[in-house]
Amino acid sequence: MSARDLPAEALAVPGTVVVCHNPFQPWRDRTVRPLPRKRVRVCTLAPRTRQPVVCLLNGQLLPPHAWRRRVARNDHVAFIVLPHGGKSNPLQLIAAIAIAWAAPQIGAALAAEMGVTSALGVNLINAGVALGLNLVAGALFGAGTGLRTRDTPAPSPTYNLQAQGNQARVGQPIPVIYGRHVVYPDFAAQPYIEYSGGEQYLYQLFVIGQGYYDIEQVRIADTPVSSFAEIETEVVAPGGTLTLFPGEVVTADEVSGQEATTGVALGPFVANAAGSQANYIGVDLIMPRGLYFANADGELETMTIVWRVEAQKIDDLGAPVGGWIDLSGSVSYAAATTTPVRVSYKYAVSAGRYQVRVTRLNAKSDDLRVGHELAWGGLRAYLRSVRSYGGVTLLAVKARASNNLSGSSARRINAIVQRKLPVWDGSAWSAPVATRSIAWALADIARAQYGARLADSRIDLAGLRALDAVWSARGDTCDIVLDQSQTVWDALATVARCGRAMPFVQGGVLRVVRDQLQTLPTAMFTMRNIVRGSLSLEYAMATEETADAVDVSYFDSATWTERTVRCALPDSAQTTVRTLQLPGVTNRVQAWREGMFMAACSRYRRRTVSFQTEMEGLVLSLGDLIAVQHDMPQWGAYSEVTAWDGASLAATLAHDMDWSGGPHYIA
Repeated sequence: MSARDLPAEALAVPGTVVVCHNPFQPWRDRTVRPLPRKRVRVCTLAPRTRQPVVCLLNGQLLPPHAWRRRVARNDHVAFIVLPHGGKSNPLQLIAAIAIAWAAPQIGAALAAEMGVTSALGVNLINAGVALGLNLVAGALFGAGTGLRTRDTPAPSPTYNLQAQGNQARVGQPIPVIYGRHVVYPDFAAQPYIEYSGGEQYLYQLFVIGQGYYDIEQVRIADTPVSSFAEIETEVVAPGGTLTLFPGEVVTADEVSGQEATTGVALGPFVANAAGSQANYIGVDLIMPRGLYFANADGELETMTIVWRVEAQKIDDLGAPVGGWIDLSGSVSYAAATTTPVRVSYKYAVSAGRYQVRVTRLNAKSDDLRVGHELAWGGLRAYLRSVRSYGGVTLLAVKARASNNLSGSSARRINAIVQRKLPVWDGSAWSAPVATRSIAWALADIARAQYGARLADSRIDLAGLRALDAVWSARGDTCDIVLDQSQTVWDALATVARCGRAMPFVQGGVLRVVRDQLQTLPTAMFTMRNIVRGSLSLEYAMATEETADAVDVSYFDSATWTERTVRCALPDSAQTTVRTLQLPGVTNRVQAWREGMFMAACSRYRRRTVSFQTEMEGLVLSLGDLIAVQHDMPQWGAYSEVTAWDGASLAATLAHDMDWSGGPHYIA
């Protein structure tokens, strides 16, 4: 829409506002009104709608950031309401309308220029013009369909059956595990391969999680690694040192089996990324058909291959720094075998960034009876590292390739672990011990650097210790892997839910309250301290949609898969079933107990009492039991004490009371 497209009545009066609700039929669904007498901003004239709106000021597109400018008395403002959800660029719709009008005209002109007269030919040219214009519009205004992987969390390798396996979840949180659980640990560094003695070795470094753990068992899929003689493992506690192999090793993807020809250097290929410092260079060389000469008698005779490995230091921009360094000299390898030969070499270099090349020095034999090929199989850079990974537990795995270990199974390494946490004894914290306690998991979330970082004075440790005794007696535990981004409060609520509890903050102190039986009221509220007219009772009536049973889904510790248990009261018809997940619960008994509690709450907790009070309300904490007296629902009776005799313990009341029944409370 341009200025010449505005309706005549809009141009007839100075200063108009046009709102077009249908850009496809702009002359039918529109409103026209004069500008206000006083000068106003463009944004105050815009229509009130949730749909995207385009603004034209005197026929020129006005971007949203300029809508705060004031309009003059003779300005013409047009608002076009676009008919879609607003996730695309509004300019793209305008471009699409323009393309639909212009493509046939441009196509007809091109057809005439090219001498095309058939209807089919003209239609094909029109389609091509429309496609080209749409591509240009998409490039200019964006299609809005680009992937936003940065905002998409990686699937949990523990709870997502399709994602179970080891992966590098770059940019995702380091897992925090509480209780006892199976984990498919993430890679802490890029895996790499070396050859030694004709054998291939795979080196993998995994991060179990934040903090200390007892490693009960390391497995490949469902089989303990003790069944694989070719596997070595090492557990590195927080602050410990990795000794099984170098941890920070990067592999150049560009080197992937290129064959070396005589006198022509392969590469150079960059070994390590900008900003990194390598102090060793690793090179893998492969003779894919072996190394031999088959004589007329069918016997194998020795053949030899000679090569050289060179490196050159480069800066972060890739520019050479100094000349080429001969790392290997003239290396000669001789053998008489038809088995593929794989060898690895490791060279010490001064710290820096390097590019590497490999040159074959002797001529390759083209005789069909000879195996004499040389290929460059891999390039690695061993980075400078103190080999300390901070407050996480690591698992290092060194595996020799064999018939027992396949490529797919090598990515199915998992471990059954139990978290070690400090325990509060009432006066001090213990050293970390293996525990499945809900209370000390909550304390860790509150105190840890990856949690709320609260001082002990801001945590109700005495309350947690009392709750720990309750949970231990009941057998309630929390076994959970927190490997997705979430708030501290969500983590606290999830863990507390395993013990039928919830966190809250009172007076700047983090507290946890459990929904449990209480017999001693903390406070008493009567008609004397309830604000007049504020008491209300609400009843949630059961309907056909009210659930009378609960299906609790939990992650079972026997099979490490998700299972469901049906929880229903004895006389329940089980016609409407509610499904609920309990993260952190891993045994059927606890899941059933919590499900039965929720089913009972659904049936019996259907009355809500609310009232207003004054300063007495500040005495209470969440979850406190209170006594309520009020004449409206005929709950109990009360009278004021007008006199008190401390010697005889006699109280004089304002009026007589009925002392039958009980119990009775005096405050």
